[in-house]
Amino acid sequence: MAAGEGRRLRPLTERWPKPVLPIDGRPVIATLLHELAATGLERAWVVVGHLAEQIESLVGDGGTFGLEVRYAHQPEPLGSADAVVRALAAGATPPLLVVAADTVFTPGTVAGVLGRWRATGTIGGLAVRPVPLAELPERSAVRAEGGRLLAVVEKPAPGSPRSPLAGAPLWFLAEELCAGLTDLPGPPYELATAAQRAIDRGADLAALPIAPTRDLTRPEDVVEENFPYLLRGR
Repeated sequence: MAAGEGRRLRPLTERWPKPVLPIDGRPVIATLLHELAATGLERAWVVVGHLAEQIESLVGDGGTFGLEVRYAHQPEPLGSADAVVRALAAGATPPLLVVAADTVFTPGTVAGVLGRWRATGTIGGLAVRPVPLAELPERSAVRAEGGRLLAVVEKPAPGSPRSPLAGAPLWFLAEELCAGLTDLPGPPYELATAAQRAIDRGADLAALPIAPTRDLTRPEDVVEENFPYLLRGR
């Protein structure tokens, strides 16, 4: 998912789309595509929107990253579920690994969590990691027990019950869960809503713990993730 406007990263994202901004001096989407290829995946659909031409110019056909890359277009930021629906319309077929193109994982994480999800036999899964409670209003808040996803709320409202877990965001969607993406309330249309509906119907979804991730949320994060020595002693 690479179509967002990156509003919290303005003014940087007025000129560059969020996925081409760097962590460790490399565009985040480039690091992510290499990581996906390392799992053994062969093709990826990149859902683009805001400043799409920059992403398409950087990624091309995916050969540089060891993948076959195709594109789907999301002209408005209508949510994560809408992004997946557009990828499905462009030819993607379940089961799907769905990830936001603004997150860097510890090397090997994606392959490891994919294997763990497959072993659960569930219709879906979400990678989860602890975050500071103050960040939960900007993320998918999660409740989990015994490896099962019990509740997931996209950007919970102030005052709602809080858990220290949040989605990565790294989703796994079997065909049954994909089938529930076209009749969601919205906009925005979110994967969290589809997951909660499935849970409420009694379906099992996996909660898959991972190590902390590296994310670009605000302009100062770009400095911290690329020039940490500038912030020493802050």
